[in-house]
Amino acid sequence: MRVREKGDRGVVQSVVLFLGVSVLSGALAAGLAMPLAGLAGFTTEKTSETLQDLPQQFDEVPLKQKSTIRAADGSVIATLADKNRVPVKLSQIAPIMQKAIVAIEDDRYFEHGALDLKGTLRALVVNQTEGSVQQGGSSITQQFIKMSLIEKANTPAEVEAATAATPERKIAELRYAIAAEKEFSKNEILEKYLNLANFGDGAWGIQSAAQHYFRVDAKDLNLAQAAMLAGMVKSPTAYDPTNNMKRSKDRRDVVIRRMLELKVISVNQANLALKTPVIDATKVRKNQLGCANSPYPFYCEYVVAQLKENPALGKTSKDRANYLKTGGLTIRTSLDPKVQAAAQKSIDEHTKPTDSAIAAITIVQPGTGLVKAMVQSKPYGGKKNQTAYNYNVEKSYAGGFGGFQNGSTMKAFTVAAAIQKGFPINYQINSPNEIDLSGKKFSTCDGTTSAPDYTPSNSTKNVASPTMIQAAQKSTNTYFLLLSQKVGLCPIAKLSASLGMNNAQTGEPLTQVPSMTLGVDLVTPLQMSAAYAGFAARGKYCNPWIVTSVRDPNGKPIPTGGASCKQVMTPEVADGVNEVLHQVMEPGGTGNRLKFGNSDLAGKTGTTSENKAVWYAGYSSALAAATVVADASPPAKNLIGQTLDGRKMYDASGSQTAGPLWQTAMQGALQGTPTTRFTAPNDQTQRGNTKELPYVNGMNPDDAANKLRQAGFEAQINPEQVNSEEAAGTVAYTDPRRRDGAPEGSLVTIFVSNGSRGNNNQGNNENENNEEGDGPGNNQLPGGGGTPGCQPWQPKFPNC
Repeated sequence: MRVREKGDRGVVQSVVLFLGVSVLSGALAAGLAMPLAGLAGFTTEKTSETLQDLPQQFDEVPLKQKSTIRAADGSVIATLADKNRVPVKLSQIAPIMQKAIVAIEDDRYFEHGALDLKGTLRALVVNQTEGSVQQGGSSITQQFIKMSLIEKANTPAEVEAATAATPERKIAELRYAIAAEKEFSKNEILEKYLNLANFGDGAWGIQSAAQHYFRVDAKDLNLAQAAMLAGMVKSPTAYDPTNNMKRSKDRRDVVIRRMLELKVISVNQANLALKTPVIDATKVRKNQLGCANSPYPFYCEYVVAQLKENPALGKTSKDRANYLKTGGLTIRTSLDPKVQAAAQKSIDEHTKPTDSAIAAITIVQPGTGLVKAMVQSKPYGGKKNQTAYNYNVEKSYAGGFGGFQNGSTMKAFTVAAAIQKGFPINYQINSPNEIDLSGKKFSTCDGTTSAPDYTPSNSTKNVASPTMIQAAQKSTNTYFLLLSQKVGLCPIAKLSASLGMNNAQTGEPLTQVPSMTLGVDLVTPLQMSAAYAGFAARGKYCNPWIVTSVRDPNGKPIPTGGASCKQVMTPEVADGVNEVLHQVMEPGGTGNRLKFGNSDLAGKTGTTSENKAVWYAGYSSALAAATVVADASPPAKNLIGQTLDGRKMYDASGSQTAGPLWQTAMQGALQGTPTTRFTAPNDQTQRGNTKELPYVNGMNPDDAANKLRQAGFEAQINPEQVNSEEAAGTVAYTDPRRRDGAPEGSLVTIFVSNGSRGNNNQGNNENENNEEGDGPGNNQLPGGGGTPGCQPWQPKFPNC
């Protein structure tokens, strides 16, 4: 009996509250009412306080919409969303869907105001009789308000406040509903409601739900489909057909019968709908949200990482990440599906996910920096033989592995710096198979550097005194070490930096050490392909360009930065580099077997010490690509003995291991594109702008060094004496030779005579009567042709 008295008291108090609110709203006569169930025990004093604080207007919150990342051709790469939602107009929603939701949720929706007095009182009587909540009295407008408040919530605490079963929240919801009906028409509220509603299994809004369960647009929903979706709003999880088909059907059938009861549909329509299967499970679309479900997950994550750095998308990284998932953005990227498919085909043909070694390829467009493709051999994931590391990008980006040492691909930057300083591409250096550079000084941007006990050697057969082209063809280590000493490490470092090369682990400049030209620090395929693209674009380097445009739901562009290009070397210098690297892919070069098609190609192999990583970087004027095969399991080990394409490797090199990956990818990427040619280097780049060296034979070495410096050259004295006809202790000859000349500012090495008249100095003896090289020596053109003593870069020999 006491329980009944308490319930009766609650009813009275609730009615009092109902009357107070109705009077306050001035809408009692119009049929406005409020949900009374659950308000028992709410005191008159509390009612008075709450009524004074009721909100006077409803500020609609923007819908959280999914953002779409698209490839260059418009195809979808990924969908980013907290809620998979695509808003539509009411005219784009099937009328039967509108009728179904009204029939089951608020059949008097178009007759009452913000609140349904009859429905609320009916629910009140049932709930009080049963002693618990059996029916809800909320109108569609009230439900819309509640959904909106939840949508607006950004934290768990805000969500809890928006859903709390308290009288205060219900009263505020009531006043919001009154305000909303003053601001919007019934149809507008119904449209907003259907776009906000949760339809289970990750589908938010009627359009996403129609697509998710039935693969149709909301405008094409039929009766059975509409009834199922309408029934889900009450409990999206409980009535989700992918969770419980029978429960979903039972609920759908309740909706159909209610529609029949209200004479919204005919008996025949109802019977046909009741016999229809709830869903075809094979047609249900998986909610493939986020980069993990993208066909290009690594590329996608790199896109998202870059977008999180864009201040136009929010003040903080957290704000930007939230905006990306809720802002309804359309993000267009540089990815070219055709080029990406060609790169992926190469990975599929030459590697297997189970390999102990990894492979990665990035392809960039010269002149724009557009990153056309990014692939790797280990698929995305956390299972065995999968990885979350992106082997193509720097460590500063989420998931970035941070690179591998680039080996002899670094020689291209030495070539560029040498040409920039005036060294011709036919510049010869005596390059024995092994040289002793222990303690030898190399100039840097901060002074000098040296390495103790450093005796590097060549890994390939080479010409005794190769030109720059010949040295590049054979990747002659000793030539490039001596060339880098003459050029200086600072010009190489500065030019490398201008081409985007830095330590991919730390972002710091590349280390200036004597072995720099043979590979230094860790770099990525993305950096390498973009740098080589700078050569292909005749000296114009472009930062890698991933995100080409971002637009909001209204189509308004959001700043993305766009292309960022700069001329970092003259076209003439780049032409020289292109000619040198082009010859690498011609007969006699290490990349000869990788040549294909009719377009001019250029490239460079790279093999690190102990074969921990091998590279091939190359390009045409249209595309540049860098490929690496490496051990990505620290501490990195020798590739020999590891597996690639399911087979054990007995050798590892840039040309034979990484090269085929590059060739297959580039051949597919360039298929069907116009033939392109490099611009031939001018005469000065080929022959050089040499300056005559002063005659110093027979002089005191220190005096000779001063004389060379006064003439505009750098000078150093070789500590080991050589056989010569000159008096012991005097200058025997210089390298480069006086007869050859040298670019101004270049390093000239002075060789001191031991007084022996033996001629074992490999033709380097030079005297006043033989300064043009008409005696024996290695002065002929490559291959033994041409005139003895004819130096190809000397302008005084135009027929060379």
